[in-house]
Amino acid sequence: MNVDICIHAWPCSYYLNTEKRWVSGRLSLTPIVVRFTADKTGELLVSFHLSSISEIKKESSSLIFSSLTILEKENTKHWFSSLQPNRNVVFNILEHFWREQLLSCPGGGAQADSLHTTKGKELTGLLSASQKRMEDTTKVLHYQGEQFDNIMKGLNKIDSEMDVTDRLLTELESPSWWPFRGKLWKGPLEAKPKEEATISGSKNQEGVIIRIPVIITLGTNSNVMPGKFTLLVSGLEISDSNSQVIHRFELKDVDDIKVHTPYEISIRQRFIGKPDTSYKLLSAKMPEAIPILEMQFSKKIQFLEDALGFAGARKSPQADLGNSIWQAATGRIVSVVQPGSPSEGGGGGGGGGQAQLQKQKQIMSESETQELKQILKKLKSLAIETDTELERQDEVLDVISTSVDQTTLNIDKQNRRMKKLT
Repeated sequence: MNVDICIHAWPCSYYLNTEKRWVSGRLSLTPIVVRFTADKTGELLVSFHLSSISEIKKESSSLIFSSLTILEKENTKHWFSSLQPNRNVVFNILEHFWREQLLSCPGGGAQADSLHTTKGKELTGLLSASQKRMEDTTKVLHYQGEQFDNIMKGLNKIDSEMDVTDRLLTELESPSWWPFRGKLWKGPLEAKPKEEATISGSKNQEGVIIRIPVIITLGTNSNVMPGKFTLLVSGLEISDSNSQVIHRFELKDVDDIKVHTPYEISIRQRFIGKPDTSYKLLSAKMPEAIPILEMQFSKKIQFLEDALGFAGARKSPQADLGNSIWQAATGRIVSVVQPGSPSEGGGGGGGGGQAQLQKQKQIMSESETQELKQILKKLKSLAIETDTELERQDEVLDVISTSVDQTTLNIDKQNRRMKKLT
């Protein structure tokens, strides 16, 4: 992820303390840095890490003008005023990314130093992301299996109802002197309420894939509010900070999803004869949700210009670096613990071997190798579990197909019998 990508920018004024005057310009936010650039000169006047912030407050300058103040840990206070579209929007977005930065990096000030990662950490990070994606896919698959099970229960219920219908029709078709008339269907009807309770209980299950904090904008409204965005297997749910549902999209209701940046998306449902329902969501955790949205809405999601780099960055490791990554994971990195491996220069001398060994040790440490081994074991376990579930669902689909055909024949047969009675 490019740490220099601009998440949002707002026109405003900054109080330049050294010259005791206000300077107009733009306040911009990146994943880890807040910057202010002057309009006239284009000079970067302020730049500081989110992790260095100790407080963000709404205040007033000259006792009249509304302002936003940001206090750094070194007690440096920055004043921003004339914020557009308004102060509350800027405050909510800055506070959201600041809090998420603190939660994701407890070390705070070490953020800049941590950017210089080793190859081992990069490899471990890639496989950890793959593991997370695989776990999300497994959740979707299991919930899909539960839906198939519910379909089977529904078909069984229809089958039992058809048995009752058959007995009722047999009674109606039998002559009045038939001794068992009126006693054919009383028994099965007594078990009906219990079965209905079982079916209704299964409908209350809801598969939550991921829930992230977001900043919500409704339609073209400039006002924003903090809330939560929940990805369900059956749809999408937007709620406020008190967990009260604002809107719920079923899968079939979503007409398009636009990815404006890796941190901002918009969801729209079209209507004929009335305004569309549209929400814009901004979140520091959005990069975790976008791959799941892409999987659920592959034909409805659209990456805009500023997000194309994000989409390509997620795909390129699989296409361009996939072979080297898996070779490193399965074979080449093992040479770290093999002191006798030949050097690249072809010389078998002690100096060349020591230099090559030093270079290999820098690529991946022993702890990183063990962590990578655990991730690969987990990925293998998830793959086996997914394969088993897919096989089970294939069998269930075959049974469902057969049951649907049989039920259709039974319904047609009972319809013909009822027509004869009329």
